Amino acid sequence: MNIKKYIFKASVVLVCLLATSSCDYLDKQPDDQLTMDMIFSDKIRTEDWLASVYSSIPSPIWGYMKDQGYNIMGDDIVIPNEWTPYGWANVYAFTTGNWSPTSGWNANYWVELPKRIRTALQFLENVRVIPSDGLTENYVNQLKYEARFLIAYYYSLMVETYGAVPFNPDKLYSIYSPSEEMMTEQTPADVIVDWIDKELLEVSKHLPAVYESDQDWGRATSVMALAMRAKTLLFAASPLFNGNTDYADWKNKSGENLINQTYSSEKWQRAAQAFKEMIDLAEASGYGLYYEYNAGGSIDPFMSYYNMSLKRFSDGNKEIVFGRPENKDLNSWQAHHLPKGVRGNAAMNITQELVDAFFMANGEKPILGYHEDGSPIINEKSGYTERGFSAKDEMRHTKWPGGGPVNKFKAETGESPVTLVGTYNMYCNREPRFYVSVIFNHEWMGVINRQVNNLMGAGQDAANSFDSPWTGYNIRKQIPLDIYPKENKHRYQPGILYRMADAYLSYAECLNETQGKPSAEVYKYVNLIRERAGLPGLKEGLSKEQMREAIQHERRIEFNCEGVRIEDLRRWKLAEKYLNAPVYGMNRTGSVASDDPNNPKAYYKRWYWKPRIFTKKMYMMPVPQTQMDINTNLVQAPGY
Repeated sequence: MNIKKYIFKASVVLVCLLATSSCDYLDKQPDDQLTMDMIFSDKIRTEDWLASVYSSIPSPIWGYMKDQGYNIMGDDIVIPNEWTPYGWANVYAFTTGNWSPTSGWNANYWVELPKRIRTALQFLENVRVIPSDGLTENYVNQLKYEARFLIAYYYSLMVETYGAVPFNPDKLYSIYSPSEEMMTEQTPADVIVDWIDKELLEVSKHLPAVYESDQDWGRATSVMALAMRAKTLLFAASPLFNGNTDYADWKNKSGENLINQTYSSEKWQRAAQAFKEMIDLAEASGYGLYYEYNAGGSIDPFMSYYNMSLKRFSDGNKEIVFGRPENKDLNSWQAHHLPKGVRGNAAMNITQELVDAFFMANGEKPILGYHEDGSPIINEKSGYTERGFSAKDEMRHTKWPGGGPVNKFKAETGESPVTLVGTYNMYCNREPRFYVSVIFNHEWMGVINRQVNNLMGAGQDAANSFDSPWTGYNIRKQIPLDIYPKENKHRYQPGILYRMADAYLSYAECLNETQGKPSAEVYKYVNLIRERAGLPGLKEGLSKEQMREAIQHERRIEFNCEGVRIEDLRRWKLAEKYLNAPVYGMNRTGSVASDDPNNPKAYYKRWYWKPRIFTKKMYMMPVPQTQMDINTNLVQAPGY
């Protein structure tokens, strides 16, 4: 099965199958039985049926922006209210706290994922061995384990999103089943998690770690199964699910607590063991962090982090554990990240808070927090300043071409510019991930052979329209440097749902929570990420609480703009802290390249844009009201 075309093929094939039958192919009628028999007597149609089960895997490209909306729901990326009529209304509403059981959520897991689970169960019931058509016993068994992976994976997504859902992993209901039989109540989250744990462990024993053919990349693997198992156990161990008394009164109709009310350190131990098993298998199978190197053999942190999100698995990017080969409207997605001067959509912006989070080149945090008026508490040890401009180009040991003209590369020393003379000091001496992730004013844009200019009335990248850099920052993360929407220059890139860096930091987190003080192994896995990022290792002697904060901060930076942040804030129960805060940026109306706080035209000063709201109820997605109306045995999540 060519999984790279599964979304397109699945939709086309299902339409064709429906057209060949006089009634719904799910109906249990003689003609329909014949139709199902036709489907599963043919290898191509059999594979396409399974492809339709794959089709609800989220897209980390547009999905994480507009459908799931995870990137916008966090505090990495913001969009203006003016975009809401153009398909962004639902995700924007989440950022204003305007969220209820009647809210439209494009992903709609409660409705959409059970459809795919049902399709997978039909596949398991009907798939058959036909050696003459290439459906050998071994191949059919593999297809069955792929279907079982997808069922467990979709249940994991629902548990992480809703906490507790109706759960019947082996039950394929007839459409003639009595309504009372199908009106299933919610099952406690821990019960579903236990099943996912066992199911994905079993599935992992029967799938390959890596497929021989590149055409099969994206299909379920043993490593993928163990990764999703460990991720589910991580959620179950985290504060949102582990002894969260905010849900003490949330019970199903049978009176069972849907979220366990007793904290258990054993959950962390269980998750740690699952990550260890996953990492061991992954590394033995060739997976690991993606690295590129300088001429002298040292790690090039700029190129490593840049190409980590762009290179294919087949090109040596073995950091990708779970990827989606094809993602719709990739060209448009790339354009939405970029400045107006290259004909980008300009208004999808990084927040000042994310800019503040990146470390300095020496590994120190520049900002330790904020005063009540929103001004930063500067870490004096870091060398960070928000006053003045650089007097010379800042050169680093890297081949990364994003910081200045190629003729500034020094072949004799292997140095390239990362900022040019005259750069606002806020952006100087920062860690490599900052430059690979953020487009700031005065940064070099190679495709147009000039620097970004957001000065109002003077710059080619500024505008009074809503398609403009409201915070002063566009997004460079995950976007190839040669993308040029103005000339329709785009290129392929894989969608990445899970990578080895996540496994390493998650394992370190789980270990830290099970210990009185951080062990050497905790330091090892956090420092692997920091080393690849060009940073010194964490200082020794951190307490458990200090290490927890260090891991949380490392995750904030490492996975910025990848849709991970909102899920982390939810499971840590920290969303109320970070998402009930104003959004800042640079002074978008500024027309002068000045940092004078008394000059209203000065561009380089912190500027309040808008508030954002997150309320306690929003830690769980609500059961859609339409489903509450259909199934009277459902109990709505607290607060809705």
